[in-house]
Amino acid sequence: MLSIVFADGQRGIALAPWGLLAFLAAADLLLSFTRRKQLSYNMAKEIFIGESQNLKLEIPRMPAGLRAQLAWPKGLSGVAEISFTQQADGTGIAEVACRGVRRGVWSFEHIWLCWTSQLKLFEFVPRLEFALEIRVVPNIRLVQSGEIATTVQSALYGVKENRAIGEGAEFHQLRDFIQGMDVKSIDWKRSAKRRSLVARELRAERNHHVILALDTGYLMSEEIGGLPKIDHAISSALAVAWAAAIGGDQVGYYAYDLRPHSFIAPTQGRQAFVRLRSWSSEQAYSRHETNHTLALSELNGRTPKRSLIIVFTDLVDTTSAELLVENLTILSKRHLLIFVAIRDPEAVTLIETAPEDLDGVAVLVAANQAINERRLVLERLTRLGITVLDATPETITSQLISTYLEIKAREMI
Repeated sequence: MLSIVFADGQRGIALAPWGLLAFLAAADLLLSFTRRKQLSYNMAKEIFIGESQNLKLEIPRMPAGLRAQLAWPKGLSGVAEISFTQQADGTGIAEVACRGVRRGVWSFEHIWLCWTSQLKLFEFVPRLEFALEIRVVPNIRLVQSGEIATTVQSALYGVKENRAIGEGAEFHQLRDFIQGMDVKSIDWKRSAKRRSLVARELRAERNHHVILALDTGYLMSEEIGGLPKIDHAISSALAVAWAAAIGGDQVGYYAYDLRPHSFIAPTQGRQAFVRLRSWSSEQAYSRHETNHTLALSELNGRTPKRSLIIVFTDLVDTTSAELLVENLTILSKRHLLIFVAIRDPEAVTLIETAPEDLDGVAVLVAANQAINERRLVLERLTRLGITVLDATPETITSQLISTYLEIKAREMI
């Protein structure tokens, strides 16, 4: 009998902590009980690739220590965990920088909130609907800023106005010859008819064809500076298209990888830029190897008029670049070519850094060999009379526009 009594007492003592814990848990749930959280958010619907926009989140009656997590889509990047700041009225505010890293339309579907209960016994992780759609588009910041327009107008219509009128190849008008004018400008036949010297006034030719040829193959999907090469190329192409539109030229577009998949004939004016921006936004990231022979041969057949063709592509070694060089040689016999290659600054840094182990030595040797083979191909293109631009993503746009203006000034097209 005594053993039964003592056993029941010990059982009660053993169950007491569990009862206390259950009481505390129930009290914690009652103290922490709140209505379902209502989250509001605000953000621009469009982001330039490579740039960031702030996503503003707001939640009323914010619990202490509120955090959140987003499932970032492939085309956007941001912090893994979001922290809220409580305002005086109890509202929680958070601002998150969203960076566009891939073109396209990207959607958020859910957001997970996280906070602990009043007595720190529970952690609440509700999932809320988060229907937000963001469009990542090619970067036209330089165009919007007016920097390109100022540069082009100053170069073509400012200090070079006299050259544009007097030293071109396109007939403008006849005028009386006066002392100081170039004797070569005299139109002798008309002067004989009028029995007085008459000079031909010429001006620089306009309405040239500028073709932007974009290689969208898998090599152009390699990331440099956090963005694929193709996106750096598209940003530069848009910038030079705007410059060409201001300069009075007609702009066309051509894209290819395994086979040509889009061609738009040269169009006059700023309408060409609008079409190019829409067209470039739709260019997919390809996983196919580029067929330069088929693509450049078809481009040569589609452009019978002498044009300025700007080829944005990439190369790995001298062997794989052999067909590219051969087809560019054929294309350069009729057209004026600019070959644009985007250099990886990290590769240069790599060969300038002393290796720490044998693996580092192997990487250094491979990187040095790749850079040397790339240099040999570019030097070969230069000897063929092709203008070669091999620059980092930060400088490629400015170099390309400067090269275009120089070609215009020298009337090379």
